[in-house]
Amino acid sequence: MGDRRKDYGSLEQSDPKEPEFEYSHGLSSQAALQRLQVYGRNELPEKVIPKWYIFVSQLWQPMPIMIWLASIIEAAIGNFSDMAILLFIQFANASISYYETTKAGDAVAALKASLKPEATVKRDGKWEIIDAAMVVPGDMVLLATGSAIPADCRINEGQIDVDQAQLTGESLPVTMYKGDSCKMGSTVVRGEVEGTVEFTGADTFFGKTASLLQGSSELSNLQKILVDITLTIVLLSTLLCTIVFVYLLRHTDAIDALSFVVVLMVASIPLAIEIVTTTTLALGSKELANHGAIVTRLAAIEDMAGMAILCADKTGTLTMNRMEIQPETPVYQQGENQYSLLRYAAMAARWKEPPRDALDKLVLKQVDLPSLDVMVQNEYVPFDPVIKRTEGTVTDTKTNSTFKVTKGAPHVLLKLVEDPDKSIEKMVMKDITEYGERGVRCLAVAKTNEEGKWVYMGMLTFLDPPRPDTKQTIEDSRDFGVRVKMITGDHLLIARETARRLGLGDLIRSAEGLPSLDPKTKKKPEGLAKNFGEQMLWCDGFAQVFPEHKYLIVECLRELGYKIGMTGDGVNDAPALKRADVGVAVSGATDAARAAADIVLTKEGLSTIVHGIITSRIIFVRIRNFITYRIAATLQLLVFFFIAVFAFKPRDYQPSSENTDFTDSSWPEYFHMPVMMLMLITLLNDGTLIAIGYDNVIPLKTPERWNLRVLFFMGSVMASVALFSSLILLYCLLNSWSETSFFHKIGLGGISYGQITTSIYLKVSVSDFLTLFSVRCGEDWLWASRPAPVLLGAASVALSCSTILACVWPPSYPDGIYANGLANKKPYGLAAYIW
Repeated sequence: MGDRRKDYGSLEQSDPKEPEFEYSHGLSSQAALQRLQVYGRNELPEKVIPKWYIFVSQLWQPMPIMIWLASIIEAAIGNFSDMAILLFIQFANASISYYETTKAGDAVAALKASLKPEATVKRDGKWEIIDAAMVVPGDMVLLATGSAIPADCRINEGQIDVDQAQLTGESLPVTMYKGDSCKMGSTVVRGEVEGTVEFTGADTFFGKTASLLQGSSELSNLQKILVDITLTIVLLSTLLCTIVFVYLLRHTDAIDALSFVVVLMVASIPLAIEIVTTTTLALGSKELANHGAIVTRLAAIEDMAGMAILCADKTGTLTMNRMEIQPETPVYQQGENQYSLLRYAAMAARWKEPPRDALDKLVLKQVDLPSLDVMVQNEYVPFDPVIKRTEGTVTDTKTNSTFKVTKGAPHVLLKLVEDPDKSIEKMVMKDITEYGERGVRCLAVAKTNEEGKWVYMGMLTFLDPPRPDTKQTIEDSRDFGVRVKMITGDHLLIARETARRLGLGDLIRSAEGLPSLDPKTKKKPEGLAKNFGEQMLWCDGFAQVFPEHKYLIVECLRELGYKIGMTGDGVNDAPALKRADVGVAVSGATDAARAAADIVLTKEGLSTIVHGIITSRIIFVRIRNFITYRIAATLQLLVFFFIAVFAFKPRDYQPSSENTDFTDSSWPEYFHMPVMMLMLITLLNDGTLIAIGYDNVIPLKTPERWNLRVLFFMGSVMASVALFSSLILLYCLLNSWSETSFFHKIGLGGISYGQITTSIYLKVSVSDFLTLFSVRCGEDWLWASRPAPVLLGAASVALSCSTILACVWPPSYPDGIYANGLANKKPYGLAAYIW
């Protein structure tokens, strides 16, 4: 960075009026191209992950690694068909995850492309409009009313009013003069000057905090949960498989034992858990998009479900980011009111022309303009930073009277009026103090009387008002257990008044005493939560803070164990948006804020956040239901085979040769199932369970939290029901040749081993899917929440296919295991009984 800042870096600390600073008069196209090669494009640093890397990364997660190992083992023992099935599952999983991950990112990229900023620069002696990304240090740029400042610039001559709300949170514009530095992300609200570009891209003001937006690529909470679940199941599977492998080595050769262990390993891998989870999140993102929110990181939906605290920037997020006249209007002359004061204030502006600054816009928006048709403006004195007021000389055509009017700072106008007993001054100062304590600003209005002396008429009060839906959004958030805290760079008094109006609470503190980043290492202080956690937790808001304070407030609350959301729109919000569990860039946010956020709002207001909370909790319940089901299904299959190996030896139940057909000549030493059938269970059940993303569920009124112990306990209980019923069924099937057996007595005796295999396949498939209907209701009764039609339809498809396959399965030996359809021979009512 040292070389790049050689020519311009010293200017940042120097007096801009020193002769060493050379103001630009424009560059040639050739010089601009050379500087572009040296300094790079004028863009904020943004880490772009190649799409090929996103796809490849889906293949080395914990579960894909398990599938790779299983595939290698299957290939080693010559089961290439099973290996092909596993590889198909592997790449299908990766493809779906890749598609859902990149789709949301593409939507945001399209949004950003549509909002590409432009700049007016002087090249080759001519003014031209170019892509702001092509601006280079040394360019001469035109900074005019309404234009965004494309880079950090020094003003060549003159003065302009600049709105820096996106950078500092300050609501009112700041007046800047020759040599002052106006920053990228600001907007010119009044005036027109030429400026010299000083810094671009990463070297701008925002570049100083860009490091806070990097290096935060930690696993999402949902990813951690899925990894923990997978590792737990893998450890359990490894333990059981090892025991089984050692046991089988005494009864069969190593190849057969290894083949069966692979079956168990495959059965223990929750293959579709990421596909279903990702798809459910993607469906949730579509739902949020319908409410005006683009999700850039799918896992943020799950994080929002657990969000307990929402930190919100004030200016532009909680408020409108524009001043409005307030009802309170102190007057000091009889017969005057807000209506008349607005008319006088408008006379001190060019009311027939577009507003020239924020105060003119404020007044002309509210005044009764048709009533001014009888007035003629003879002279007008625009705002002067020296006298700090505007003045107009007008004539009333009805009365033929001529007088002067002025508007400006209250203390400035006090100097104009004759007030020998100081009575007006006392009233004015009392009102200013009273309104100032609430953060309300005042605009004084005065006019001359018949004698030409100034008379103090009154004051208009104004404030950046809250958005219409903000207060309701805060109340709704509280109803769902989410506490809202205001964080702003604006003045403490203004923050308190905003908090009072929104019902946020009155415990608002300034930045004094808040922690700061280490000036050299930019690291957070040690013991952040321990030393500052309590005050940050109990405060209702913070004022006069800098970007690093916002970042550390979010980080401190996260260290306390809370899921934190952050809303904002400006460059100053970007570090905190990035660090929060859920960063939300509101409508009209800067590129920096959108790049740092997890969710980008496209509609005005914050009501979408409440929709997001509700939607995310619905999605959370759907995912939790599926994960609980997946745990139950995995445990059922894994433990079933484990127990079946030790408890049942099919050969001991084999009938005499005269009672069987030629295909049943030799029953196996231990019970196991073809990999093909296990994959069919996964494809049919888990594949159609993508429909759980549409299921009807009831969201909680409090933030959601993962409890793996409860999940595994519930899954174990559900699994035990299906597990023991499957073991009982297997015993009854194996023992069906005995005349004293239960199946023989009910007319289902003499079941071939091929039918036993398909019977267990059908039983496991049916009990797997039906387990979901028990799991999805959580602590409520089965009928508490009606399943969505889509889920019922998916269940019908999966169960019908499984039943049909079990009935018509052709006589065959997949993996050397005899299988035969239940409808191919007697007893024909076996499928109905299993159901």
